[in-house]
Amino acid sequence: MALKIADKSKWVLIGDSITDCGRARPIGEGLFGALGNGYVSMVDGLLAATYPSADIRLINVGQSGDRIRDLKARWQQDVLDLNPQWLSIMIGTNDVWRQFDSPLQTEIHVGLDEYRETYEELIASVKGSLEGLILATSFYIEPNRSDPMRARTDEYADVVRSLAAKHGAILVDTQAAFDRVLESTYPATIAWDRVHPNQIGTAVIAKAFLKAIDFEW
Repeated sequence: MALKIADKSKWVLIGDSITDCGRARPIGEGLFGALGNGYVSMVDGLLAATYPSADIRLINVGQSGDRIRDLKARWQQDVLDLNPQWLSIMIGTNDVWRQFDSPLQTEIHVGLDEYRETYEELIASVKGSLEGLILATSFYIEPNRSDPMRARTDEYADVVRSLAAKHGAILVDTQAAFDRVLESTYPATIAWDRVHPNQIGTAVIAKAFLKAIDFEW
């Protein structure tokens, strides 16, 4: 089975700190860890090692702390101006988290309706120019689905699942990937705050992305 992404494609990956992971500025591409130390770098390394002639070019434009409205503010510069053939979006963690760690600062909260409407707007602005679109759910590394932040994260992830189905995008269900691991692994083994993953969680995300593009191990 061939990769869904064609040889010599430019793949831009946008998101929050989970994508950022210390990537270079202004654009995460180049030498000396420019892709950061997260899943983007792992996906890049495994693609290059397994498909050395494919020459798929990954560009990391993740930004720590971003919510969907922050993506909108930098969309022109960090997505449209880069003219990607492929685009992946993973956003939503901070849209949820600010509702829990800053409950009184309601002006920085992004409700479910704003999240859905802004996401739709961003997809519409770029969909026609892409060869492929990848939408990844946000996640919370907590197996108890009745935990308030886990339950809210699931609501935002459901929006991503519905948008992927509506627009014919590839879905990367990172929450489902983590849930499988959490059947045997305590959350703090993966992330002390249940949000920012260590090397185990990074591998979980990278594997989910690679599986979605038909990577052959």
